[in-house]
Amino acid sequence: MSKESVHNPLDKANLGESIAKALLEKEVVNLGDMTPFHGAGIYALYYHGGFPLYARVRSTAARGEIPIYVGKAVEAGSRKGILSEVPTANAKLFSRIKEHADSIRIASNLRMEDFTCRFLVLDGVWIPLGEALLIARYHPLWNTVLDGFGNHGVGKERFNGKRPRWDTLHPGRLWAFKCKPHPDSIEQIEAKVNEHLAGRK
Repeated sequence: MSKESVHNPLDKANLGESIAKALLEKEVVNLGDMTPFHGAGIYALYYHGGFPLYARVRSTAARGEIPIYVGKAVEAGSRKGILSEVPTANAKLFSRIKEHADSIRIASNLRMEDFTCRFLVLDGVWIPLGEALLIARYHPLWNTVLDGFGNHGVGKERFNGKRPRWDTLHPGRLWAFKCKPHPDSIEQIEAKVNEHLAGRK
């Protein structure tokens, strides 16, 4: 007699799937048209433009939506283990997405109108789990090979660090210009992107 596996709805993987499903059921909005809202949570950015290197990660009606970046915004105090049962009244998630919109807006070779966003306001305890599952599922390009998109501006003491690959390929952010050049050339970065996306149709 075969032994059936026992379904545990509270298993981390099942909880993560529930969060991911809730996000993917949310309406997609144009990144440049978002209006402020309260709360913390997770989000996904999608690319629809014509940048040649991103042909295999471009979201289309035929191919479906492929996140180019997945991220989170946590409630105040969460890094110190302080959890609140009351959702934040601050616009944590909106502010984080707006930072990304600003980065895209000033990049020399990207266009705001080529990006859309889907977001989900969450209770703070579930935010890291939801983000981790989405990254593991999609391996978004800007979370993996093209590191640095989610970086904030650096302090003067960190300008000796190397410029992120993202800023090397998409120059525009002033703080990144002050960093040392990334050891990879643009050609090497493009080769790594193509290798990462080789499995996509």
